[in-house]
Amino acid sequence: MAAHGLVQIGTGEQRDLKNMVGMPVAEHLDAVQRASAPILEFIISSRWSRRQGFKGICDFVFGNPHEPPLSAYVEAIRKASVPQGPNWFGYTLNQPPARVAAAQSLCNRLALDYSEEDIFLTRGASGALILAFNTIIDPGDEVIVLNPPWFFYNSMITFARGVPVRARVDQRTFDVDVDAVRAAITPRTKAIILNTPNNPTGKIYPLETLQRLSKTLMDASKIRGEAIYLISDECYSRILFEGSRFVSPTAVYPYAFLVYSYAKNLLTPGQRLGYLAISPHMPERERVRRAVLAAQYNNGYALPDAVLQHALPEIEPLCIDVARLQRRRDRFAKLLRQQGYNLHVPEGTWYLVAASPVNDDRAFVDMLADEDVFVLPGHVMEMPGYFRISLTASDEMVERAIPRFAAAISRATNICQESSASLRGAAGGLAQTEDTLRPGAICSVGAVP
Repeated sequence: MAAHGLVQIGTGEQRDLKNMVGMPVAEHLDAVQRASAPILEFIISSRWSRRQGFKGICDFVFGNPHEPPLSAYVEAIRKASVPQGPNWFGYTLNQPPARVAAAQSLCNRLALDYSEEDIFLTRGASGALILAFNTIIDPGDEVIVLNPPWFFYNSMITFARGVPVRARVDQRTFDVDVDAVRAAITPRTKAIILNTPNNPTGKIYPLETLQRLSKTLMDASKIRGEAIYLISDECYSRILFEGSRFVSPTAVYPYAFLVYSYAKNLLTPGQRLGYLAISPHMPERERVRRAVLAAQYNNGYALPDAVLQHALPEIEPLCIDVARLQRRRDRFAKLLRQQGYNLHVPEGTWYLVAASPVNDDRAFVDMLADEDVFVLPGHVMEMPGYFRISLTASDEMVERAIPRFAAAISRATNICQESSASLRGAAGGLAQTEDTLRPGAICSVGAVP
C-alpha cells in the first residue's frame, strides 16, 4: 500500500498487463514517424545535437539567429505585453487590427486584393500548413510535393491522413518540372504545395513556370470536375537577393492558399506568428472561409498568443537587413568555391546548397563535424550527396568557419585520391570495398548548377 492509501501497480503486474492488453495508438502515426524519421533522427542523435550550444562551434544547421533581434521588434513585443484593458490577455481568435495589417501588406507587396477576412492567424507557417491540410484533405487524398521538399511537408500531410506524392524539380535549374507534376496527378490528387523562394534550393519560381503550372492544374481540375488546390508556402518572400522578382502563385491560380510566417523576415523562429490566407480569386470564398474557421477552432485553438497578435501591426513592416545577408552569401560562396566546393547560389531564402565532395553526404558532414562545423546533410531533405548551409550565422562565425571548411575538403580530396589509387591496384580497379567512399563532386560527380 502506497502513501495516502494509493495502491501502486507492481513490476510483475505491469508485465502481466503488457502481455494481456494491447496498447494501440493511431495507426497513421506510424507513417508519420517514418516520414519524419530522417530529420528527427538528426535533431535528436546527430553529432550536432550533442555539440549544439557549445562555445566555439560553427553552427550552420538551421535558420536560428546568432545575433540580437531587431530592436524595433523587441520594443513592439514589450509594448504589446503591457495590458491596455482587462481583456488584453483574454481569449482571442483573429484580431481585426492584425488581420488588417497582414492583408494590407499582401496588397502592397503582391498587388493582389486580399481582404482582412481572408487572413487566418496561426502559430507560424507550420500552423498555417496544418490548417490548410485539415481544411481540404480527406483520408487517402494525395498532395503533390516537389522534391527536394522542406523536411516536414510529407509528415504533416500524412498526419492529416493524406498521402504525399513526390514530383522532382528540374535537376539542372531547380525550377518546377511541370511535366513531372502532370504525371503525378491522379484521380485522388487534392492539392499541390509550392515553396517559393524554395527551401532548400533558394529558387524563385518564375512567372512563366507558374502560368504553365496553373494551366496544367486547371485542365486537370476541369477533367475531374473537382478543383486541385495549390498551397503556396511564401515564408521567404521578403528574403530576395539582387532585386529578384517574386510572383505569388496565388496571382495566377484561383484555387489557392497562401502560407506566411514572420519568423523569416524577422529572424525570430521561436516566436510563432504567421497566417493562412485565402486567395482573393478563390471561387465560393465565403464557404472556404467558414471551413477554414471551423478547422481553426477545432485544431487545438492553435492561434498566436495575444501579445503577438497585438504586436503584429507594428512588426508587419519590419525586416532584417537583406543586403547584409546577401553580402554574407556572396563572400561565403566566393571563398568556398575557391576551396573547390561546388555551390548553388540562391535567389532568395537563408540557405546555400553545396555538393558533397564525396557521394555520401553523411560522411562529409561528419568530416565537417570533426572541425566543429555543423551543416544539414542532404539526405534529410531528400537531396543525397548535398548539404545545406544556413546564412543566419554571424559574419564572425563565417570567418571562423572558412579555414575549417578548407580542412574538411582537403581531407575529402585525400580520401578520394587514396581510394582511387587503392582501387586501381586491386583487381584491376574492377572491385570496390563496401566501406570505401566513392568520389563525389571533387571527382566530377554530383555537380550542382
